[in-house]
Amino acid sequence: MTAARPGVVSRPPRQDLLLMTVGVVAVSTSGPLIAALVAPALAVAVWRNVLALAVIAPWAVATRLSELRALTQRERRWAVGSGVLLALHFATWIPSLRLTSVASATAIVCTQPVWVALIARATGHSVPRRAWLGIGIALAAVAVLTGVDFSFEPRALIGDLLALLGGLFAAFYTVAGAEVRRTVSTTSYTAICYATAALVLLAVCLVVGVDLWGYDARTWWQLAALTAGAQLLGHSVFNRVLRTTSPTVVSLVLLLEVPGAAVIAATWLGQVPPLAALPAALLLLLGLAIVVSARPPDVEPAIPAE
Repeated sequence: MTAARPGVVSRPPRQDLLLMTVGVVAVSTSGPLIAALVAPALAVAVWRNVLALAVIAPWAVATRLSELRALTQRERRWAVGSGVLLALHFATWIPSLRLTSVASATAIVCTQPVWVALIARATGHSVPRRAWLGIGIALAAVAVLTGVDFSFEPRALIGDLLALLGGLFAAFYTVAGAEVRRTVSTTSYTAICYATAALVLLAVCLVVGVDLWGYDARTWWQLAALTAGAQLLGHSVFNRVLRTTSPTVVSLVLLLEVPGAAVIAATWLGQVPPLAALPAALLLLLGLAIVVSARPPDVEPAIPAE
């Protein structure tokens, strides 16, 4: 099996394409669910990680205890660092939705593929020109799809800045996850990553004084649905494919969350997407296809499968 690297933009294996399809559908539920939740933004971030950890940790201990004990210091540092980055992503992205428009925040956080490509260049990996073209087309499609409506009000500007940081942290999280997944199983990695993210976010909530309790039954069910969908079937699935699919491709595939969320919002919340939604979604798919079909540079030696 070939290890994915930030600059290696190649066609994903068929199994990864199927898994990413499931992952996109799952993460597409995130926006509508967060919009419907009445819990504080940081509390939502804490509980989606805590509940996911409650599911993964017993399985990790039962099936991967020997691997967890044998992890090198380097592997532990990368996994913990990835968890910190995930926490920072949630701590900036989710609150941004309460400060600026959803359209503006979504468009800005979707700069993640650009950051991933820039990280690849900065770390010595080449990104084909055709891939840059595809990324540009995809981002233009997202801008059309979300109907970007930037505002210069101080509150909105803070929200836009948080969304930008959210995209940057998501990019570093994706790249760090790809590094860990070269030698560590999905189960062990996600257990450490989610545990770290939960602890970091919990500490922030305790310092800031965010209320973590006292929600009604409907809110708890929504948190459970968010965890099962966006966290376990979304983030965890994308962590799985990072072993064999480039972080650049993975981050670009995640842009499909935008039209996916629009469809779910239209069905569930009655938020009918604009007329430009369909052509913009097709343009997004075109950009993704260009990136995936771009000629890759040399690929590193294969690493045994799990």
